[in-house]
Amino acid sequence: MSGTVTTPTGRMAALARAELTLLGRSRSTVVAAVLVPLALPFSVRSAVEQMDVEDVGLTAGLVILPAAIGFSLMFAVYSALVGAYTARREELVLKRLRTGELRDAEILAGSALPSVTVGLVQSLLLTAGCAALLDIPAPRAPQLAVLGLLLGLVLCASLAAVTSTLAPSVESAQVASLPLVLLSMVGSGVTVPLELLPDRLASVCELLPLSPVITLVRGGWTGTLSAYEALGAVVTALAWTGLAVFAVRRWFRWEPRR
Repeated sequence: MSGTVTTPTGRMAALARAELTLLGRSRSTVVAAVLVPLALPFSVRSAVEQMDVEDVGLTAGLVILPAAIGFSLMFAVYSALVGAYTARREELVLKRLRTGELRDAEILAGSALPSVTVGLVQSLLLTAGCAALLDIPAPRAPQLAVLGLLLGLVLCASLAAVTSTLAPSVESAQVASLPLVLLSMVGSGVTVPLELLPDRLASVCELLPLSPVITLVRGGWTGTLSAYEALGAVVTALAWTGLAVFAVRRWFRWEPRR
């Protein structure tokens, strides 16, 4: 591969194709990354409809749609990549790749491309499906929704690389990703809008990694997010991304933990 691929884009594309092949061979990963995010949004519909979301200016659709994108980011991108990075490390793939032309950032980015692409396509499909089935109007500030999704993709990929350093084996990779997944589902506005939480608790939950993403996506549809609130969400997301990148540069493991 090193003799034919000479540009960073070409090298990452070649790595992404190989990673996509490996991803497709893992049935458990395909189920968790593709099927689970597609099923979860509609499984929580009954619970959402029992909430008093109208009291805070929302509808069931405006809760479920951002939740669908959140589920896709957590399972198709974050959880899938934690497993992928851990597996490639334990199989000595990452160590071998570092001996070639690929730079460290290219290895991480190329390995992440298939999962990020799946997450992006899945989010778009879920958005279209939710809009059609739940009678959701067009977004009033689409730029915020797009920005939230893009920030979420980069953030979840970065956090996945960090989390993989905590997993001593492939079998423990999913366990290592569970804390952030559960915390995000409960506290980031994915299943329960932050507007329904007590003010003090909501202020704390706003600082969680996935909270600014959900805030921007939902704000893109409602159009009620002020410039100050949007800027705060963007800054929070960028801060988490910066911390994750720093942690990857400092502690990411390229060799098996044996």
